[in-house]
Amino acid sequence: MPRVYRRQRIWLARFVRRYPLGAAAGIAILGLTALAGLANQLAPYDPLANDFGTMFAAPDARHWFGTDAFGRDVLSRVLYGARTALLVGFAASLVGATIGGIVGVAAAYFGGTTDLIIQRLADIMISFPIIILALAIVAILGSGTFNLIAAIALSFVPRIELVVRASALSVRETTYVEAARAIGARHWRIVFRHMVPNVTAPYLVMLTAFLGQAILLEASLSFLGLGVNEPTPAWGLMLSGAAVEFVQRAPWMAVFPGLAITFTVLAFNVLGDSLRDALDPRLRT
Repeated sequence: MPRVYRRQRIWLARFVRRYPLGAAAGIAILGLTALAGLANQLAPYDPLANDFGTMFAAPDARHWFGTDAFGRDVLSRVLYGARTALLVGFAASLVGATIGGIVGVAAAYFGGTTDLIIQRLADIMISFPIIILALAIVAILGSGTFNLIAAIALSFVPRIELVVRASALSVRETTYVEAARAIGARHWRIVFRHMVPNVTAPYLVMLTAFLGQAILLEASLSFLGLGVNEPTPAWGLMLSGAAVEFVQRAPWMAVFPGLAITFTVLAFNVLGDSLRDALDPRLRT
């Protein structure tokens, strides 16, 4: 175990040295996670409390980010909205990447008719843009946090399946997989014991890359009224609440949630790109 920890520290130090932007993005994500986890202690007001006496209050010493059309503190809602964004982002990416990874490995291993059917279904789903596919799924399932997670996760499955399958095809032809077949190992034992661990790198890269996209999808669907429901604090809902007639009167209602979405998605994308480069064997020296 100490040797494993030593290797992890060496890899982490090498990653920080070679990809400082990726390391900074990782630190920013950890900071955002800490802010979301400590929202109860850090938020100055109840994010659901209405105060009609302070509607459209400009940013000041009492309300650093101002208030919205219902007198709710924007800073408090941004902090609590980070919980919604991270919950949906991590859950949807993890579920979608895991299902897509397992399906991709299974398609590569079994091949034949199984692979053909899976690939044709993936082609049909991937022919639609992610936002359109997510809109269709959430329209069928209905709004709500868990339905939103399911819709985003299902939208990611075919794209992750294609990437993992491409890596699993080469693993299927390796000697140890043939040896496992020769001794009579069961198919699912070969898949989960020998093939899945060898496609971890593309799985992790796709998981990280889709985290930012999941957060952006959550904000987009919430903005359109098909995501989480009021009065749940969510960045997309806050942008939706900053309707056209309110933008000139209270621009901070749109500015601060928009900045939160921008920096969060940017951090996840930079981290995903850095991890992809770090885990790509072709870029190792």
